[in-house]
Amino acid sequence: MRIMHLFISLVTLVLSTSLFAATIYTWVDDAGVVHYSQQQPKSLNANKIYSEDIEPMKIGTHIPHKKSAVKVESELEKSAKIINQKDKQQAKDICESAKHSLNVLKSHSKLNQQNKDTGVTVAMTEEQRQAAIAENTERVSLFCHNQ
Repeated sequence: MRIMHLFISLVTLVLSTSLFAATIYTWVDDAGVVHYSQQQPKSLNANKIYSEDIEPMKIGTHIPHKKSAVKVESELEKSAKIINQKDKQQAKDICESAKHSLNVLKSHSKLNQQNKDTGVTVAMTEEQRQAAIAENTERVSLFCHNQ
């Protein structure tokens, strides 16, 4: 009885590796996009590969590199450059205002703001608060670098 269980376990183990094998079809479309599927595409000539033949890549063998893009100067960066060159006091005032706003935005989560069109005071959403934090962080980096 024990030998029978051992034999069944051994046969199951040997056959189980073939149960997990899969056929994978791969092809490239007209736009140059590579597709993978377990079902053969109709009317396309697809390459057939088997999952047990695929050798896994080693972790950490490929380091993605960020493409270097041409940096376009924003309107805020252009105006900051002019203000920093021509009016040091205004640049200092903008810096101090941005630092103060950033401190308030980071230390308080429930804030109100006045609607510029209607003048009505409304609660600031978290998305608006995060956008204001990003804007004031940029202002600090543009106007406070000399201080």
